[in-house]
Amino acid sequence: MENQTTYKKVASHEAEKGTFNTCLLLYSGGLDTSVMLKWIQEEYDCDVIALTVDIGQKADNLDAIKEKGLKLGAKDVIVYDAKDEFAELCTEAVKANADYQGGYALGCPLGRVMISKLAVQFAAEFGCEVIAHGCTGKGNDQVRFEGYITTLNPDLKVIAPVREWNMGREEEIAYALENGIPVEQTKKSPYSYDENMWANTGEGGEIEDPALIPPLENILKWSNTPQQAPDEEELVKIGFEQGVPVSINGVKYDQKDLVLLLNEIGGKHGVGVFHLIEDRIVGLKVRGIYENPAAHILIKAHKNLEQLVSTREENELKTLMDQKWAYLMYGAKYFEPVMDNIRAYINEQNKKVTGEVTIRLYKGNCDAVSLTSPYSLFDENLATFNKSAAFNQNASPGFIELWNLPQKTAYQLKHSVKKELA
Repeated sequence: MENQTTYKKVASHEAEKGTFNTCLLLYSGGLDTSVMLKWIQEEYDCDVIALTVDIGQKADNLDAIKEKGLKLGAKDVIVYDAKDEFAELCTEAVKANADYQGGYALGCPLGRVMISKLAVQFAAEFGCEVIAHGCTGKGNDQVRFEGYITTLNPDLKVIAPVREWNMGREEEIAYALENGIPVEQTKKSPYSYDENMWANTGEGGEIEDPALIPPLENILKWSNTPQQAPDEEELVKIGFEQGVPVSINGVKYDQKDLVLLLNEIGGKHGVGVFHLIEDRIVGLKVRGIYENPAAHILIKAHKNLEQLVSTREENELKTLMDQKWAYLMYGAKYFEPVMDNIRAYINEQNKKVTGEVTIRLYKGNCDAVSLTSPYSLFDENLATFNKSAAFNQNASPGFIELWNLPQKTAYQLKHSVKKELA
């Protein structure tokens, strides 16, 4: 198929035709990557090995994806269960109170780190010189995949067929039908999704236009709307050990199962759903609907427990560190050296984040309503409003006088200068 406009490769990591024999394709089994699997074989005259990484996406039938890939001519289709490994990344996100620009728990950026690491690993194992992905030229994921792949192995090259071909949705469907590629639907759904166990991202349709109100009842895949949620609240107790969530209501779970269970519980109550105006890496502003119920519950609980066991100065600095972690994670900088320093601080700070937090879930609301910790800095004898000998109230006026001295001095000087100039 000839391009109506010519795509010009300018980066040194973009592979040219005729320079490689085997390509590893990041394969989801959807329309784009299915067409891509066939297209790469024809356009680049090479073998294709498909890699599908299971990081908890519920919508995919992984057995069917493998069978489909083999039928389309893949030399091999690797389906790799990475849920346990991915859960460890999610735990790092909890310790960092992951939040990009107001509610996004960074499910997609975390997933791209996991997939990129495995892609480089399997490319080496199967002798692939090139890795192909299905990202467009407007999105964040092209930056993440290509940046991480070439960071982890600078000898690898990349191809991005969606940037190269001149096919829209209708042309892709026509190509699929011509080449015997199964197409589940021939009319574009207004919404597209990116899913893993940590978050489900919805885009398209009314979501794209900030002036429109997205109909959540038609969009949400994991969660009830608040109107659909139960009329009774639910209390959930989360246990933490050194910042790591380890139990729900006193029952121990591994990280993967804990996240999956909280997605069910939180989704039932409609919590962790966010409308977000988002600044993409490539400079665009977009809107997305994010469902991250487990992430929202865990981060809410963790952040409150962290505040209980840390001083004001620690909490202030941790907030800045968390924000920097989130922006670097979103911005395809997971392997940036400064992230090692931030992780070192976050891990050290989390050594005392141990205890239990009770979360109240009710019709989209998620509140931390009780906390206990052996490292709690709360002292009832000091904090009580009742009579207490532990707090010397006679010292308060002197503290106030000294605390207020810079403000009072600056204010009086400013206003005396104004009077002189009047």
